[in-house]
Amino acid sequence: MIRVKTAVISICLLGALPMAASAQSSEFGPQEGEREFSLSGTGSNDRDFNSGSFGITGDLGWYLRDNTVAGVRQSINYADIEGEGVTDDFWNGSTRGYLNYQFLDDRARPFVGASLGGIYGDGVKDSAFAGLETGLKYYVLKKTFFLARAEYQFLFSDTDDATDAFQDDGIWAYTVGLGYNF
Repeated sequence: MIRVKTAVISICLLGALPMAASAQSSEFGPQEGEREFSLSGTGSNDRDFNSGSFGITGDLGWYLRDNTVAGVRQSINYADIEGEGVTDDFWNGSTRGYLNYQFLDDRARPFVGASLGGIYGDGVKDSAFAGLETGLKYYVLKKTFFLARAEYQFLFSDTDDATDAFQDDGIWAYTVGLGYNF
């Protein structure tokens, strides 16, 4: 009889572990309807990693579901380029909308997504772009996270250029920063 009671108690405790783990993980991160704001250091470079810039990026997003966020992102970049016939300071920016899907429901939340926007300013040809992105959010507090993201942006100035952009014209953009859900 004691063995049966011990076995039943053990099975109940083992069965409760997944519920305890899921209850613990759900306390971190956003809920549907919440917003998020993040501020990141950013860098970009051409596809051959020959030239680049550094700047700041701000994101404001809205959670359509617990794991899906849509928002707007603004980057401002500075580059001091010295090269053949070029010695100047350049400022540029990019504005884009994005949609990301987050995997997992724990502190570490990898994500994938897409963006569509434009790049403009000194030293760049004003262009539209479509991009793919991936990254990781790691919640250090219930609503506060570290962020690491990499984007590849396919540049084009009109619809005829869009087809060629996927083969020739593109830039990498990467960010590391902090964010908060509210």
